[in-house]
Amino acid sequence: MENSFLSEMGKRIKQLRTHLRMSQEELAEKVDTSKQTISMTESGNQELRAGNIVKIAGALGVSTDYLLKGTRTDADNMKLDKRIRSLNNDQYDYISDVINKFVDLCEKTNDIK
Repeated sequence: MENSFLSEMGKRIKQLRTHLRMSQEELAEKVDTSKQTISMTESGNQELRAGNIVKIAGALGVSTDYLLKGTRTDADNMKLDKRIRSLNNDQYDYISDVINKFVDLCEKTNDIK
């Protein structure tokens, strides 16, 4: 595989893992591999078997498409939607307001560039 491809996939894995406050050891244990494999993958120096890509995606709560290509799928969006729908009305209203303000800000930023 191309080195930049491996590097980008490794960055996504590391970003997701750290966002979940998971150590390399914890991720390795969840996917039944070694810490060294996770470390080498995150640094873009090791290819993963298809089975390990599937396991890592599951452990990190994303699709394999996201790990491989960096694009979110409907399945990724549905996971977030399900979590948001589980909130009570006040929580839902609050997060909806935060999201709308954030999107507005992003749109304004894109207009400036």
